[in-house]
Amino acid sequence: MNLHLFLLSNIILVSGFFVTPRENFCRRQGLQGYVYLVSGNQMPSPDRPASKPKGLQTTLYIYRLTSLSDVVRQGESAFYSGISTELVKAVKTDKNGHFKTKLKPGMYSLFLKKDDLFFSSVFDEKNNICPVEVKRGKMTEVVFNANYNAVY
Repeated sequence: MNLHLFLLSNIILVSGFFVTPRENFCRRQGLQGYVYLVSGNQMPSPDRPASKPKGLQTTLYIYRLTSLSDVVRQGESAFYSGISTELVKAVKTDKNGHFKTKLKPGMYSLFLKKDDLFFSSVFDEKNNICPVEVKRGKMTEVVFNANYNAVY
C-alpha cells in the first residue's frame, strides 16, 4: 500500500512539474509596448528640445504579416481602406498607450484606425507593413507611433 501511495504521489508531483512551466511560458509570449500620438513639427532644432510623445488610448489591430499588395492603399499615404490578410487580434491600449497581449510565434503587422481608415507608416525592405516578430517564449517590445499629424 505504501509503495502505491509513493508511486502515485511521484506521478502527481512530476505531472505538476511539467504543467506549470507551460502555463508560465504562455503568459510570457507575445507583444507588449506603447502606442504614442506624435503630432506637430518634429524637425530637430537647437532652440527647441524634442517633445515627449503622448500615450494614445486606442485599439491596436494585429494582422498576419501584411505587405502593400495585401491592402487597399489611399494614394501614397499610410492609410488603408482594406486589409486582405487575417485579423489575429484587436488589443485596447490604456490611457498611457500601454498594451500587452499573448500571441503565437510568428510574423505580424500592426495597424490602428483613424476614423474609418487603418493607419501604419512603417515598412521593411520587402514592403511589409509594420512587421513585428513574436518568438517562442519571448515578449516582443513594440513602440507604435501614430504620426499621421506630424511634420518631419
